[in-house]
Amino acid sequence: MGAGSLGGAGTTAGTMRLYDTARREVVPFAVGEVVTMYTCGITPYDATHVGHAATYLTYDVLQRRLRDLGHQTRCVRNVTDVDDDLLRKARELGVHYLDLAAAETARFDADMEALNIIECFSEPRATSAIADIRGFIGMVLDRGHAYVAGGAVYFDVSSFAGFGQISHLNRDTMLALAAERGGNPDDPNKRDPLDFVLWQPSAPDEPAWDSLWGPGRPGWHIECSALALRELGTTIDLHGGGADLIFPHHECEAAQSEAATGERFVRHWMHQAMVMMDGEKMSKSLGNLVFVSDLRETWDPRAIRLAILANHYRTSWEWTEDTMPAAEARLDRWVAATVETAADSAEAVDAVRAALDDDLDTPAAVAAVDTAVAAGAGVASAAALLGVFLTGEPVR
Repeated sequence: MGAGSLGGAGTTAGTMRLYDTARREVVPFAVGEVVTMYTCGITPYDATHVGHAATYLTYDVLQRRLRDLGHQTRCVRNVTDVDDDLLRKARELGVHYLDLAAAETARFDADMEALNIIECFSEPRATSAIADIRGFIGMVLDRGHAYVAGGAVYFDVSSFAGFGQISHLNRDTMLALAAERGGNPDDPNKRDPLDFVLWQPSAPDEPAWDSLWGPGRPGWHIECSALALRELGTTIDLHGGGADLIFPHHECEAAQSEAATGERFVRHWMHQAMVMMDGEKMSKSLGNLVFVSDLRETWDPRAIRLAILANHYRTSWEWTEDTMPAAEARLDRWVAATVETAADSAEAVDAVRAALDDDLDTPAAVAAVDTAVAAGAGVASAAALLGVFLTGEPVR
C-alpha cells in the first residue's frame, strides 16, 4: 500500500508491522482509517528529560507514517496532575500542587513544540476526570471486581482471569515490581498483596473529593482507564508508554478497564525501552537526567530529535557526551545536502518508509538518509517523514 492509500476498517496500515508487548512478537498493525492511540503522559513535578522525549518521539514518528499512509490519528496523552510524586514535590517546595503542575506542564509543552512533536488530539488532566473516575470505579464494583476496605477501594486481582496478560510475569516478580514502583503490597487492607488501589483516602494536606466511599483521591492507574474510555471509547487501537509502565501500570489499567466494560481494552501494546546514563536507567529518582530544556540552550532541537531517533525504540541505549555532537554533525550534513541540490531522492523516501514499516526501525531510516546524503542527493522529503525539517530556523 503506497502513500495516501487506505484499506478498509480492520486492514493493516500498509505493510506496517509492530512488536506487540502482550503477544510478544512483531505482528501486522491492523487498523482502520482512524487510528486511536493513548500514550501515558507526564506527572508534572520536574522537567522533561531525554527518556520522556524518546517515548513521545516514538509515537510521533508512528503517527507521521500512519498519516503518510493516509490514516487519521487521534492520540490522547494525559497529564497526571494529582499523584503521590507531584504532591510530595509540591509539599517540599511549599507551593500548591496545581501551580507546580501548571508550570512544569508549560515547560513540557515548550519542549514538545521545539522537538516538533505532533499536537495531541487531546491532552486531558487527571483532575478533569474525577466524575468519570468515580463512575468508572462504580462500574468495577458493580461487576464484582473490587471491594471497599479502610476507606479505600481496591481492585480484586483474583476476580480477573486475564491479570498478567500483558507483562507475562510470575507472581514473585510482580510482587517485587509492585513494591519498587509504588504498588504498596504490604498494605494491610488488601486481600491480596497484588490488589491495587482505585480510590484512596487523602492525607490532611492533600486534595480530596467526595465519593460514595468517603473523601479521597484517585489511585495511580485509574485515571488512564477513565480518560481513555472518555476520550477514545471502549477499545483503542494502540496504547503506549515507557517499558517501565508495563507492570504494574499497564497491567492494572487493562485489568480494571476490561473488568468495567467487558470489552477488550487495547488491540496493540507498544512500549519504549529505557534511555540509560552512567549504566543506569535515566530517571528522576536516580537523578541521572539530561533535560530537554537544557539541551535546547546549546543544540538545535532537530539534532536532539536525531540523537534519539538513531536508536531503536525497543532497545535500551546509553546517553554519552558524544551523543549530541554526533547528532549535530549528522544534521549539518543533511541540511547541506538539501541546500546544495534541488533533486530530492525518491529512493531515500521509499527506504525510510520501508524501515518505518519494519517495526518502526528509525536507525535504518536514519541510515537510509545518510546513504542518500553520501551519494549527493537531497533528502528533505525523507527527513520530513522522521519529523526533521531541513529548511527554516530551529525552534529554541
